[in-house]
Amino acid sequence: MHPLATSAVYASLGALIVWRMHARFRRVVGRQRLSKYRAPVTLAVFSALLILVALPSLARPLNLLWLALALAGGAALGIFGLRRTRFEAIRGQGLFYTPSARLGIALLLLFVARIAFRLFEVFVIDPAAPRSAAEFAQSPLTLSLFGLLAGYSLSYAVGLLRWRIRVLRAKQARERKRGDA
Repeated sequence: MHPLATSAVYASLGALIVWRMHARFRRVVGRQRLSKYRAPVTLAVFSALLILVALPSLARPLNLLWLALALAGGAALGIFGLRRTRFEAIRGQGLFYTPSARLGIALLLLFVARIAFRLFEVFVIDPAAPRSAAEFAQSPLTLSLFGLLAGYSLSYAVGLLRWRIRVLRAKQARERKRGDA
């Protein structure tokens, strides 16, 4: 590949990563409207990513163990995060939640640190070494951080779904009660 094309690919990838980090930062800090689609989409996407990341590790049981342990740790963090989340159901406006900013920022910083370290590995430590996506996905460190983020995201999404269902059921019960009166 031509060096200019390679630079363009890296610049585009860098811009994409910065954009996603900014979007992620905005989601972990501050009040958000609960969309009826966000939690189910998060569950579907992270479940699919988890399967795709776990498949290359089937030949390496120790890596799969790291992924499973991190997934469990992330799920525990998600439950902890849900307990620190402020939920609001505002009549006529919708459902809102404010996640724990400290926890969200800490997880985001771990993810950014892993990406930065990986870029340092690729471009500074040994730029001539051949790299592949499979090699990256088989790193126990990467699998652990991904498992932590996936576990957190999955359990947090389940918690948001459960809260939304509980609020909507309570609303339906109040409406039925008014209709019966």
